[in-house]
Order: sequence, then C-alpha cells, then structure tokens
Amino acid sequence: MFGIRKLTNTMISLTTKCAAIFVILTGTVNFAFAADKAESELKVEKVMEIAEVPAGFRVGFCLLTTQEIQYVAYYDAQRRMTIALRALDSDKWQYQVLPSEVGWDSHNYITMAVDDDGHLHVSGNMHAEPLIYFRTEKPGDISTLKGVPMTGENEQRCTYPKFMRDGSNRLLFHYRDGGSGDGNEIYNVYDLKTKMWKRLLDKPLTDGQGKMNAYMQGPSRGPDGWFHLVWVWRDTPDCATNHHLSHARSKDLIHWESVFGESVELPLTLDENKLWVDPVPSGGGMINGGQKLNFDSESRPIITYHKSDADGNMQIYAARPEDGEWTIHKLTDWSEPVKFSGGGTMGFIGITISGLSRAEAGTLTMTYRHRDYGSGRLVIDEKTMRPVKKEIKVVPEYPEELNTLQSDFEGMEIRRAGDIGDSHNDAVSYILQWETLGANRDRPRQPPLPEPSKLRLYKLTPR
Repeated sequence: MFGIRKLTNTMISLTTKCAAIFVILTGTVNFAFAADKAESELKVEKVMEIAEVPAGFRVGFCLLTTQEIQYVAYYDAQRRMTIALRALDSDKWQYQVLPSEVGWDSHNYITMAVDDDGHLHVSGNMHAEPLIYFRTEKPGDISTLKGVPMTGENEQRCTYPKFMRDGSNRLLFHYRDGGSGDGNEIYNVYDLKTKMWKRLLDKPLTDGQGKMNAYMQGPSRGPDGWFHLVWVWRDTPDCATNHHLSHARSKDLIHWESVFGESVELPLTLDENKLWVDPVPSGGGMINGGQKLNFDSESRPIITYHKSDADGNMQIYAARPEDGEWTIHKLTDWSEPVKFSGGGTMGFIGITISGLSRAEAGTLTMTYRHRDYGSGRLVIDEKTMRPVKKEIKVVPEYPEELNTLQSDFEGMEIRRAGDIGDSHNDAVSYILQWETLGANRDRPRQPPLPEPSKLRLYKLTPR
C-alpha cells in the first residue's frame, strides 16, 4: 500500500446524468501518481440557452436525444416541472409546463424515455410520494403530455423512478415502493399495443422484510451480456446504517443468480448470503450510492466502494470475483476515520470516489476526494488490483470552458446531465449544464439565495 500526504483547499463540481448525481473532481487535484495533462478531445460547437432554473439546491435534470428530436426535462425558475423540445435541425425550443412543482428535495430528479412508437414518457418529483407519470397522446407532441397511472397498485410511496430496456428491448420502469429503511423494488413492463403497463415481476425484486430496504445501482448491462445489480441494505433513514454490499445478475431481469451461477428466488432478501460481496456491518462506513460497478478486460465485474477498516479508518476497496469467490482488494492505507450520519440528501460526507476507467492496457484508474487527504487519482494494475506508481495521460472529458463557474455566489457548483438518448451521429454529443448550491438535506435554505441560473445545452464535436 502507499501513503498519501494530506492537503486542503480542493475544488469539486457535480454532474448529473438524468437519474443520478455523480461527483467529479476538477480544479486543484493532487494526483497520487504523476500524470501528463492533456486537452479534451472535444470542443464546443454550439451553446444554446434553454431556461432559468432554481439555484438554491441541487436536483437532477434529464437530456434525451433521438434521431430527429431533443427533449430536456427540468424545473423552471418557478420550480415547475417543464419539458423543452427542439428539432435537431432547429434552434427553436417548444415548452410544456406540467402540473408538478418541486420543493427543496434533492431526491426529486426527473427522468424520461421514448417508446418505439415515439411517445415520450416522463416521471419524477417523487420522494415517497404518489406516482407522478406523464405520457404523450401524440408522438413528438409535448403539448399532449397527460398524467396517467401505471398499474394503480403500490403507487402511493414512490421514489427513484427509472426507465430502461430489457434484453428484448421492451420498455421497463422501476421504482422503490416505500421509504428509506422499509421499501421494495417494483418493476413494470410497457405493452406497445395496448399502451398499458403491467408487472414484469409478480413480486418485488427486493424485499427488506419490513426491516430495511435495498439501495441499488443498476441493473446495467455489462460487456458479458448479463444485467448486473449492485446494492447495499439500509436499516433506517440514517445513512450510517448501510450494510452488506451485494451483487446479482440476470439475462432477462426475471431470473436471477449469483455471479457464480447460483440461482436465487425472488424477492431478493438479506438472508440470501450467496449474493453478499462484502458483509460490511451497519455503521461500517458505507453510504448508499458510493458503490461503483465497472468491468475488467475479461468482463469480470469490479465493484469499488469505501468502508472503515479494522482500526476505524476510512479506506477504498475493490471487489472482484476470483477463483470462485469475491476477493476484496484494499486500495488505500489511510490513517484517518470518516464518520457520517443523518437523513435527507447528504452533501459531501468526507469521502467520495469515482468508478474505474481504463487508462491503458492492463491499467485502471479512479479518482477520490477525502476531507483530510484532498483529491487525487489512483492508478491500479488490473491483474493484481494493487495501486502502482505509473505515469498516465489524463484526458479531460469536457473542454476547459465547461469547468468555469459563471456565478460568483459563494458555494455554487456546476451540475451536468449527460445524454441518455442517441442521435445516431457519432461525431456529435450533447451535455446539459447549470449551476446551483449543494444539497441541504432536503431542507429549505434561508435568504440570501442565488438568482436562478441559466440552463444551457452544449453541442460538442471532436477537436
């Protein structure tokens, strides 16, 4: 292992990708290993201002591009859920305000999907609230968005809505039914012919048995063709009560098994110990959302996460299936604890990590931010999963101009939403960007508050 010197005065910005909020490191970064700096491979071809949006708290927006149309879902300056639309060959936006207003809850992101008939589906602004779901009555016409139910069952306490496609390309929708520490995961499937939703599963995917609930990452389809699901169990609204890092996989999202091919029955519960990756106890230093799933060159899943070691100090770990069992690799050797607790949307708890990415053949890399050790980068040998001292070239994902704050209001941060659609033009990509203050545990902030910020769409092309 290796020691990393402490430093302070680091800078961060936050990025959203429709349904989730990720932390990326910018500004002053202490790389654990020397790295050549490089210019982004992308340049800004066009910037379009869409609207003004609330800047007093963070909440996720959504960008969805099709071959002909681009949709943006956001809350306007009056906090109203709004959909903006433009044809890809036009700079003119159409707007549709929906009958839903957000308060101060950072859980209440918006997400979208387009079905195979061209209808837009929208859901969001829910934290243990009745289902909020809209669908167009006419394809491509946002003025026809109407609020409709799905199945009408288990739709009174919804959180974390997500649209996705299964292996047969059917449109699915899943969400948590219940509250933090007491909730189940529900899956619906859409019938194009009847334009109706029905249950994909005749029972919840996960069941906390009235004692806990699963906080999930995914399901996401890996390079091996399997859908992978990573989760932690949480006992109460207190974020310190996360425990038991777990993993399951499925070909059809109906039949599930362990990474080693051991079949399991639904719903998935804590008792199914063949799905445990690392049985971290409650209070053991994990936080929901802090687990990142990636894959190595052999398509094996790698889960990176943080937890407290035997001495109570916070460390970063990577788990990978090796020789018939999950092998846990310790990536840091820090000598400082990070204690956190509380409910609501948490801000910076003292540590955050990225997922892994490939730096070059045989080498993986990830970034971190630690309140005592600052921000940095780990370079990891893929074969041994041990940190190494090696120079790598770090290519910024976005042009430098996107990393410059426009507001001088103290505490403002950059937010981004990546494109969850596909324009079928590999030479063009899009990103939403705006600025807000950070999370405030879903509580109102007292004045003074920043003025609404500009929601901008950036069209990026190769440099």
